[in-house]
Amino acid sequence: MTIYQFLLLFLLWICLPHFCSPEITFRRTPVPQQRILGTRVPRSDGKILHRQKRGWMWNQFFLLEEYTGSDYQYVGKLHSDQDKGDGSLKYILSGDGAGTLFIIDEKTGDIHATRRIDREEKAFYTLRAQAINRRTLRPVEPESEFVIKIHDINDNEPTFPEEIYTASVPEMSVVGTSVVQVTATDADDPSYGNSARVIYSILQGQPYFSVEPETGIIRTALPNMNRENREQYQVVIQAKDMGGQMGGLSGTTTVNITLTDVNDNPPRFPQNTIHPRVLESSPVGTAIGSVKATDADTGKNAEVEYRIIDGDGTDMFDIITEKDTQEGIITVKKPLDYESRRLYTLKVEAENTHVDPRFYYLGPFKDTTIVKISIEDVDEPPVFSRSSYLFEVHEDIEVGTIIGTVMARDPDSISSPIRFSLDRHTDLDRIFNIHSGNGSLYTSKPLDRELSQWHNLTVIAAEINNPKETTRVAVFVRILDVNDNAPQFAVFYDTFVCENARPGQLIQTISAIDKDDPLGGQKFFFSLAAVNPNFTVQDNEDNTARILTRKNGFNRHEISTYLLPVVISDNDYPIQSSTGTLTIRVCACDSQGNMQSCSAEALLLPAGLSTGALIAILLCIIILLVIVVLFAALKRQRKKEPLILSKEDIRDNIVSYNDEGGGEEDTQAFDIGTLRNPAAMEEKKLRRDIIPETLFIPRRTPPAPDNTDVRDFINERLKEHDLDPTAPPYDSLATYAYEGNDSVAESLSSLESGTTDGDQNYDYLREWGPRFNKLAEMYGGGESDRDS
Repeated sequence: MTIYQFLLLFLLWICLPHFCSPEITFRRTPVPQQRILGTRVPRSDGKILHRQKRGWMWNQFFLLEEYTGSDYQYVGKLHSDQDKGDGSLKYILSGDGAGTLFIIDEKTGDIHATRRIDREEKAFYTLRAQAINRRTLRPVEPESEFVIKIHDINDNEPTFPEEIYTASVPEMSVVGTSVVQVTATDADDPSYGNSARVIYSILQGQPYFSVEPETGIIRTALPNMNRENREQYQVVIQAKDMGGQMGGLSGTTTVNITLTDVNDNPPRFPQNTIHPRVLESSPVGTAIGSVKATDADTGKNAEVEYRIIDGDGTDMFDIITEKDTQEGIITVKKPLDYESRRLYTLKVEAENTHVDPRFYYLGPFKDTTIVKISIEDVDEPPVFSRSSYLFEVHEDIEVGTIIGTVMARDPDSISSPIRFSLDRHTDLDRIFNIHSGNGSLYTSKPLDRELSQWHNLTVIAAEINNPKETTRVAVFVRILDVNDNAPQFAVFYDTFVCENARPGQLIQTISAIDKDDPLGGQKFFFSLAAVNPNFTVQDNEDNTARILTRKNGFNRHEISTYLLPVVISDNDYPIQSSTGTLTIRVCACDSQGNMQSCSAEALLLPAGLSTGALIAILLCIIILLVIVVLFAALKRQRKKEPLILSKEDIRDNIVSYNDEGGGEEDTQAFDIGTLRNPAAMEEKKLRRDIIPETLFIPRRTPPAPDNTDVRDFINERLKEHDLDPTAPPYDSLATYAYEGNDSVAESLSSLESGTTDGDQNYDYLREWGPRFNKLAEMYGGGESDRDS
């Protein structure tokens, strides 16, 4: 039997119990407003009973989906008991799909479906039917409603909402651990047959995983699956309807399952012994190397903490865990010395920080390794015997006295000689010096505690073989005090005595200061340098003294001022003393001893001037001095201004004058005899238009003969000055390259005559009036001049 024959028998088996045959027996249903028959039935209560007649032969209709026949699919038949079979009735259909999906034969009442129907689109259709008289179009039966239900067939396979699922499960999980649940849906009718009953099975992924047939829950099927061996799995799940029976439709989906990590692997060092090296000059905190333990786990399960648990270098080195790289960084904890020790051994342990108690049975989650650190020698700088030095010296020592010695050595195995020097930035006055060979510090200038009590020096020690290796040390020099300063008055005292003073009267209390600082404190003694008949000093023994009078009354007109020498001495060794002189003025006082006037003021005030008068005199003197200075400055800075008034164009050095010549009668304007007799020229004849800054010596030219024509003379001088490179710029003879335009008289210059070949006609000068007659005679001679 083929699969198609089996499906056909199966469909017939489903359809027979549900009236799928076109021969349908209709069930009569009550319809309101039906015809009433006249049959009466007597009742015991005397009332007449009327029986209602049923007019429709009626039932529900059922229709299989996905009809594949070429003709319309028969649904059923409507029939009214009013139909006599003579064609007088007409059946009308309305409602869902009436006229399009469902049609009815107006005469017979047969209903057909015009196309294939999919139950998944719509499971039932509600329609209304009515029978009317074909001639009168009046209904013979009231409109009634009926339902066409679509019977389902297995035409939809199960589908999963996702084509690919992603899931994860911890590694080392026990058998049966739930991974993920997948669910498939079937569009067929779940209430009709087994078309929508889905069963799950696994097509790929065994023997690692399994699936529950009814629920679709995927579970682990093998124990102790290790992520480190295999991390990714691909499982294919099939969902099949018809309860998984043969002939059911199926769909598949893929589930990608990842084993997540758990801490089931301890850290392991790849090497049992590690040999890093470090220079002895490495400062504290320097990283000298790293260790790293590998862990097959990932994430926090692979986090490792490093520590030093044993070894002879636990106090010299430390280890820090680097979280990003999971390395243990070994650092220097204390300064190293190659000459003291050259090898250190450490035992380093690496331990997981997150341990899962379920896997304690796999062993301790830690490991150890040995780290042997070798110290390498470097050329170290000198080392001083102390970190700093303090020397004390008295300020009165002689220059060149040694005040102390600094010592340094080369810590290297091969020792090098040491050279000492002073950092002159710490001894700018060069008060000290140091012996370069033995480090002895001595003075090169006298010391003075009163100027500087402390000197902070820096001594530099350098290797002779390698001067770059240097070390510095601080040297503090304290200057001790010596009693080398005499005491003196603490302040300046303005002392006066009243004319009416009595013997023993106090006129002043004095005190003293001393720059020295003795250990026992200051102690001063006061006395007079000589016996004074007018005053005496009384020591108060508290570093102060009182000045007292010894006679009765003073006269300021006789003696206005007294000088009193006072001797002040200290008690230190050697004793220092000084003499201070008090100036005591004699003043007039009232009866209470208050000063009214002193001799100096009484003598000065009558002959003096007031302050305002002195200020006025001083201002007058200052004003006079300012005036004198300004006058002298203006006289020196007078500018040499030319007489040229027109400044429109000075390129040709044209000089304009405001006055005109007097013509022939003007004999003072120009002396023609000078041109004819050059020897009569003054040696230092200068221009009158400007004042020259420097006097140039005029060039000596050979004198012209007395009968030389004026024109030849001028031409000769013109040529001479044109060719002379040393001629001053203010010479009256100049060559004009441009004289301007738009002049009615045109050019009057004869200076260019020497540079032209032809002669010019000057006859027009006679037409200009008597003022130009002289020029007409000089230049307008014509042919007579040439002949002569």
